[in-house]
Amino acid sequence: MNPKIEAEKRLAAEAAADLVEAGMAVGLGTGSTVAHLLPALAARAFDIRCVATSVATEEAARSQGIAVDDFAEHGRLDIAIDGADQVAPDGWLVKGGGAAHTREKIVAAAADRFVVIADSTKPVDAISAPIPLELLEFGLASTLHALEPTELRDVPRSPDGNLIADYLGEVGEPAALATRLAGVPGVVEHGLFPPELVSEVLVGRGDSVERIALID
Repeated sequence: MNPKIEAEKRLAAEAAADLVEAGMAVGLGTGSTVAHLLPALAARAFDIRCVATSVATEEAARSQGIAVDDFAEHGRLDIAIDGADQVAPDGWLVKGGGAAHTREKIVAAAADRFVVIADSTKPVDAISAPIPLELLEFGLASTLHALEPTELRDVPRSPDGNLIADYLGEVGEPAALATRLAGVPGVVEHGLFPPELVSEVLVGRGDSVERIALID
């Protein structure tokens, strides 16, 4: 664990926590950066209601006194906050290192504002492999053949019991690849998140936070 990177994650997470106001419905992502968000939210002692994208996030949030609801109780969320594995200059993201990208994408799409938090290693010049995939087990051999080159990841299943894999080929234009991956039967969801979902990216750099606004 790199202390500098962890400090940058914490700075970005604390800046995101400052965007949360009392009474909000908040979507919580999954991963090491979000782990820094939870104590920052708990310290504010606001009356907020949260939706978690994984059991791990739900348990961690509740352990710090943060109320977590069933997603069925919320048609929309005021804000969702999550990390990313890659952040491109045009706003495309890669997510899914924590194997929860399907739920993360649903929560991001349900939020009026989706804020991404990251350390300084996450911005990239262009999106590249690996691209996480959540796959059904039924027909897996056929699905993997259609997705070549793709490899199963040796990790626990997704929060909804599906398999996790990584597409390892050329990315090129992310929108075109996203369309291709989404069109393969057996793919539950891919880890490419379009710029239209992203409101703002907060990047911890050294002892400061860079704010990159993408949409209103």
